[in-house]
Amino acid sequence: MIKTRITEMFGIKYPILSAPMGPFYTTELSVAVSEAGGLGVVSHATLRGKNSLQDMKQQLEYVIEHTDKPFGVNVRTARIQTDHKLMLRKMTQWCKENSKLREQLVYILTSAGSPRFASQLLKQRAPQIKHFHVGPALWLIDKIVGSGCDGIVATGTEGGGHQSYEGISTLVLVQQAVIKYPDKPVIACGGISSPEGVASGLAMGADAVAMGTRFIASKESEFHPNYKALIPPATARDTLLTTGGFGPIRLLKNKYSLEHGEIMTKEQKVSQELAYNMDEYLKDLYAYEVVYTKGDIENGAIPVGQTCGLIDSIMDVDDIITSFSDGAEKILKDLCSKIS
Repeated sequence: MIKTRITEMFGIKYPILSAPMGPFYTTELSVAVSEAGGLGVVSHATLRGKNSLQDMKQQLEYVIEHTDKPFGVNVRTARIQTDHKLMLRKMTQWCKENSKLREQLVYILTSAGSPRFASQLLKQRAPQIKHFHVGPALWLIDKIVGSGCDGIVATGTEGGGHQSYEGISTLVLVQQAVIKYPDKPVIACGGISSPEGVASGLAMGADAVAMGTRFIASKESEFHPNYKALIPPATARDTLLTTGGFGPIRLLKNKYSLEHGEIMTKEQKVSQELAYNMDEYLKDLYAYEVVYTKGDIENGAIPVGQTCGLIDSIMDVDDIITSFSDGAEKILKDLCSKIS
């Protein structure tokens, strides 16, 4: 069994987490990942027609009703994600009111914005929760550490969903993070979807890995069967980066992504976000809803990482976590045996 700072910190069996996948729901998937010995992460879901705060509370209540294992939550802190400060405040309140939630919610991952507000709030109101933030480049990881976060999720451009303008690979980024901040727990994310990927992340010095696309292509995930079915036959060349709600986004090639706008500059994107009205935001969000709920794989936006080229089947979550962990352990032991 592989023990790391992350497995010890969160009391989990395996150093594998599910990556956040908002705006989609990953509530049932989070239960399955935590039950299998990893750490499930509830996504910041923002599909239309929902009160985000009430919806998040219902998700958290569902998780603690269906598992007694630790789990985490993602909250996006981008400037256009206007609910995030209230959501973080409410989470700390819910933890105070619910002892089971207080015991099991061990991890909050913020992303797509600044970590500073969340870091200060959680230290004051919920110090038992470990706060990590997504860092897609070293200068942004510097800000994460400077904000007082407990750890770093080093996310490279290979991953699906929203990406940074920096374009740094996971391979380079994880090395940079662990070399500069050896005392900070690091989770490697982006481009990991095999036992070899788990082993490589740990060998570079990461304390755990997070996977998104591999868990979408699982029997327990809530994603529409049409969405899941696209992943096993896809190759690593079948994704592209285009303009998303929070910056560049990696999508599977289809009618929507090929016709969607080219990636804007960071400055153009910030201007667009500042000018967004709710109707425009909801229109953009609808492209994600139609594939997730209705299975429209031509007119919907399909976030998928380059690891689709490594996935050839829909697997049980338990099989993914145990086989990847066992495989990684064997790889690392075999590697050590070659050292004389």
